Amino acid sequence: MKIITKTLLIISALALTFLAPAQQKPVRIGVAGLTHDHIHGLLGRKAKGDIVIVGIAEPNQALVEKYANLYHIDKKLFFPTLDEMLRKTKPEAVMAYNDIFGHLEVVEKCAPRGIHVMVEKPLAVSTEHAEKMAVLAKKYQIQLLTNYETTWYGSNAVAYKMADEENAIGQIRKIEFHTGHQGPVEIGCSKEFLAWLTDPVLNGAGALKDFGCYGANIATWLMKGKTPVSVTAVTHTNKPQVYPKVDDEATIVLQYPEAQVVIQASWNWPYNRKDMELYGQSGYVFCKNATDMAILKTGEKQPQDYTAPVLPDSRNDAFSYLAGVVRGSINPAPSDLSALPNNITVVKILEAAKISAKTGKTVFW
Repeated sequence: MKIITKTLLIISALALTFLAPAQQKPVRIGVAGLTHDHIHGLLGRKAKGDIVIVGIAEPNQALVEKYANLYHIDKKLFFPTLDEMLRKTKPEAVMAYNDIFGHLEVVEKCAPRGIHVMVEKPLAVSTEHAEKMAVLAKKYQIQLLTNYETTWYGSNAVAYKMADEENAIGQIRKIEFHTGHQGPVEIGCSKEFLAWLTDPVLNGAGALKDFGCYGANIATWLMKGKTPVSVTAVTHTNKPQVYPKVDDEATIVLQYPEAQVVIQASWNWPYNRKDMELYGQSGYVFCKNATDMAILKTGEKQPQDYTAPVLPDSRNDAFSYLAGVVRGSINPAPSDLSALPNNITVVKILEAAKISAKTGKTVFW
């Protein structure tokens, strides 16, 4: 297998650039809510010494008991309200694992205290909420970040390098995203998670919001923050007996001046997938998962299989990244995957998609 030497050198250099400095004091982290099943990623994470959980706000005592027992957490770390947790523990940053509608309230309570916030994707249920959150973040000078699983994929980092920095496949012409799984009910999500994930108010939509956000986020990054000219979307509920209130199928088409992005977000795939096909004028990059890739560079006749390297420690999960941002060793650029400007654009894209699907018309930016 031919090794893509230049890309390997760049990724290796990036790893050296972000090597952790001398041991720093762990960032004090508060947790807002336990109803998002992604909380397992935080509570089950092996200690690295970069963060320490100082408080968890959750009013549901059954959930408190569940997670306290599952992860052997001291009950003294739990608080019934976010206000009490913030007042008594004084975290430096809060990670939100509540419903998407509740993200605004988390920022409203944290920002005036100067506490940084990272929410699970997407940033907000609506443009109105997102813009209120952005105003608060700017006023109180806090970082407001959004976490996506795909941000930590080495394959996506390689694709960005090749397309946007090396010009190895020519100008981007088309991107296709396939994101989703069999459905949250089908894969066994918790009842607390399902209660809001399948609610049109608390989640903002179904598969359109849950998985459409991945493509919108990565596309905005690859397009260096540019917004689409138009948004066209079709949504449907293929399983109304399972998801009577929200869509379980969404296709979103983003038209840029010289490129098109197609996002297929679904709770009807026969398997879990978050993959991307990135086409340039003279080549392509397929990201099959976090590591496996197929690459056809400009001037080559046959694609190469490639295994992407793991991202450096400070950039390979949300928690290390958040610690780096809080400590000042990482300064997110506006179009970065976790950055606020990128994710405001994501919310606007998803809102336009909802309008397009409802009206049957293309929405122009």
